[in-house]
Amino acid sequence: MNHLKTFAAASLAMATFSGCQQNQKEPNVLFILVDDMQNDAIAALGNKDVYTPNIDGLIAEGITFTRTYTNGALCGALSMPSRAMLLTGRGIFEIQSDGMKIPDNQITFPEHFRANGYRTFATGKWHSDLASFNRSFEEGENIFFGGMHRYETNGHCSPCLHHYDSSAEYKKETAFIGEKFSSEMFADAAVDFLNSAKDDDRPFMAFVSFTSPHDPRNQLPDYGKKYKAENITLPDNFLPEHSFDNGELDIRDELVLPPPRTGAKMQEELALYYGMVSEVDVQIGRILQTLDAIGERDNTIIVFASDNGLAMGQNGLLGKQSLYEHSVGVPMLIIDPRAKMCGRQTEALCYLYDIYPTLCELTGLKIPTSVTGRSLKPVLEGKVGTHREDLFLIYSNQQRGLVKDRYKYIIYNVEGKITEQLFDLRNDPGELENLVEMEPDKVVTYKSLLVQRLKEYSDFCDLTTPLWWNDGHKLKWDELINLYLFEE
Repeated sequence: MNHLKTFAAASLAMATFSGCQQNQKEPNVLFILVDDMQNDAIAALGNKDVYTPNIDGLIAEGITFTRTYTNGALCGALSMPSRAMLLTGRGIFEIQSDGMKIPDNQITFPEHFRANGYRTFATGKWHSDLASFNRSFEEGENIFFGGMHRYETNGHCSPCLHHYDSSAEYKKETAFIGEKFSSEMFADAAVDFLNSAKDDDRPFMAFVSFTSPHDPRNQLPDYGKKYKAENITLPDNFLPEHSFDNGELDIRDELVLPPPRTGAKMQEELALYYGMVSEVDVQIGRILQTLDAIGERDNTIIVFASDNGLAMGQNGLLGKQSLYEHSVGVPMLIIDPRAKMCGRQTEALCYLYDIYPTLCELTGLKIPTSVTGRSLKPVLEGKVGTHREDLFLIYSNQQRGLVKDRYKYIIYNVEGKITEQLFDLRNDPGELENLVEMEPDKVVTYKSLLVQRLKEYSDFCDLTTPLWWNDGHKLKWDELINLYLFEE
């Protein structure tokens, strides 16, 4: 690769990982992250409309965690805190300024692997500060800094990218416009890196961070499946508009196709969305084929996940700024080729940021003290069926939720107006039947537990007061960046 840069020191000696042969190098890690992908936008998980053969193959090979959640966000750009939590192994109230910056004392997992002798590489999206990127990776190519490709600059068709810059300056004048669709640019870089790694004695940690299927839902390139709108099945929980003000009905995501939305218009949007899911699936396939070709598939732990989900007409929404399953639930799977996983699925409740300590334990690395996530290794080994008893979910200062057993409780405070919801996720996965009036005792129990969890994790909102926070106005950006600052 012409612009692949490296300044790594000599490899550090590492203990042999249990289960590997004594003369075999430590397992590699390939982390594939997609952007705004619904947790059920995968054929192997039951979606009869979408075509995802390469992701399906990963599901058949590994363990899929069907109840994985992002912890939430304080602002509308959910991918920024989600990725910061994922990278640092910390929860929403433990990262700085909603993930805009990752301070030095919060060690990212690629940074940790790098310090332990791994060759670390990244391509694609990075949504935090530049310094933390360079701490994490010694190499990179076709790097995108930011939240999304802009509509006004041709979106995914003309991605603004960077080569690796050892100074971490990444100046505007050194940026370039990719000549291919974003997913292909990122896969090209990953393929080149993997080919360079076949003659390297060090294990690698490759972070491939796609920006698909996040909008703009551009005209597709000449690969992947094209979908016809009339062939798309509308979700069972499609609604023309949301039934009440959740505090975020006028955010950018919702205005891509303003409500009320017709079924025909949503079919058109879904056709474009599934097209982008399929095109990124093709590029994932190229990366996996290269991993096979260099002979490293049997010694590479693979993680596939999305940073957050997205509403595509479900519950009358089009964005991801809610606590419904389609937005905070994410697809996630882990493959450890040294273990027999064979397409298992688990309903163990977990956060995305639990992946960090899991990877540490799978590779024999000590978990840094800055990490607060919980390792999923016991679940992978089949030793336990549960992981977390419950999960709390947050959005801005206006939405809070709790998932426990088969139920989800959500409470909203929009300028002093309280709305509550209780859903039976087993019998009502689309979250259409509000059980608040039918299950008052359960509402009291779940709200009490939610209040307890939020206090334990230092939420700035107090659900026992009428306005929760300050005078109850919606959290603004200049207020947000000053929340949860950490000394370095």
